[in-house]
Amino acid sequence: MNWAHMYRSKVTTPEKAVEVVQSGHRVYIGGGAGAPQALINALVERANDLRDVEIVHVLHFGDAPYVKPEYAQSFRHNALFIGHNVRQAVNEGRADFTPIFLSEIPGLFRNGRLPLDVAFIQVSPPDEHGFCSFGVEVGCTKPAAEAARVVVAQVNRHMPRTHGDSFIHIRNLDIIVEADAPLPEAPLGGMSDVHKRIGEIIAEMIPDGATLQLGIGSIPDAVLNNLYSHRDLGIHTELFSDGVMHLIEAGVITGAKKTIHRGKVVAGFFFGSQALYDFVADNPIFELHPTDYVNDPFVIAQHEKMVSINSAIEVDLTGQVAADSIGTRFYSGVGGQLDFVRGAARSKGGMPIIALPATAKNGTISRIVPMLKPGAGVTTTRNDVHYVVTEYGVADLYGKPIRERVKALINIAAPQFREELERKAREFCYL
Repeated sequence: MNWAHMYRSKVTTPEKAVEVVQSGHRVYIGGGAGAPQALINALVERANDLRDVEIVHVLHFGDAPYVKPEYAQSFRHNALFIGHNVRQAVNEGRADFTPIFLSEIPGLFRNGRLPLDVAFIQVSPPDEHGFCSFGVEVGCTKPAAEAARVVVAQVNRHMPRTHGDSFIHIRNLDIIVEADAPLPEAPLGGMSDVHKRIGEIIAEMIPDGATLQLGIGSIPDAVLNNLYSHRDLGIHTELFSDGVMHLIEAGVITGAKKTIHRGKVVAGFFFGSQALYDFVADNPIFELHPTDYVNDPFVIAQHEKMVSINSAIEVDLTGQVAADSIGTRFYSGVGGQLDFVRGAARSKGGMPIIALPATAKNGTISRIVPMLKPGAGVTTTRNDVHYVVTEYGVADLYGKPIRERVKALINIAAPQFREELERKAREFCYL
């Protein structure tokens, strides 16, 4: 049987496809902009027939109806990274959160610690050789598809065909559903003057020929907007958005000085506008790979001048970084922050940066704090932190004693909070 006949023999409706899921199964759902919404919706329609189905995924940008309270007996979500669509359910105790480095998630599936009964994925139509592309999200979805007992694929003509370690042959798809739908797009975000200033400061720190890791959001966008005078930058990152496309078009990002994957933009997934999806489609400058490769600190460290840029919710006076929780309230996840901090730290000429506005809630709360909120998780330890950046400057902490760290962090806190921070530091005998 040739692959075309094999393909047709596996095609069915979403309603029939999700019948493979049984009570007590663990189901992986593809992440990022690649969540197979037709399969998700059909599965939820079966809620009355199912009990105790565990749904596992990282961040995805589609709807997550399975976390609604009325489906609590049928489905329970296990978040490997918390997005806005499941955050309330996690913090109300109706869903679970598993803290895990993004680089280690594929291993959970492959070594059987988190065995998968079914994987729901979304892919591009097959090429002339029968290979479908995972498109916008390869990072954790390809390893999940390789480990699951049954793979159910939504084939979507809107899914771009991406290069790299990003393909699956239709022989490895057990059930196929054809359902075309536009991919979710990143909302247009705004940049405040604070974000713009942080972007300017970080851009000044980045040398020509550097390889960058940065995600999506106001600070990464602000950094990218200030790099147009740079030369021969490279990208090795878990996630990117439209700003990378614009710098490629401007000739700033060339990858010509990268130590490995020279000339390539390497990532695990991407999320942006339809223009970005069109730009990446079948574009050989882009390579997508699973996160156990992209986020491996030993791979990251092979890049000379590796600059990692990550955000934080708050940083205490000793340099501890909380990025995944606000006190006892879980907010996001460990993600790849520490993977890239440690990789960049071991890079020749590397530079790990933690960036955050100095205040929150319209300047009423300092994000440089005497101590992290009770219950907050330490995403990046004070032993790992090198540079912390706010709109007030740069604190270089690495290898510095607590007294010097405290002074440096107070200097980049908002002026209205510095006296109180110094008072607390003296109370704690830091100064």
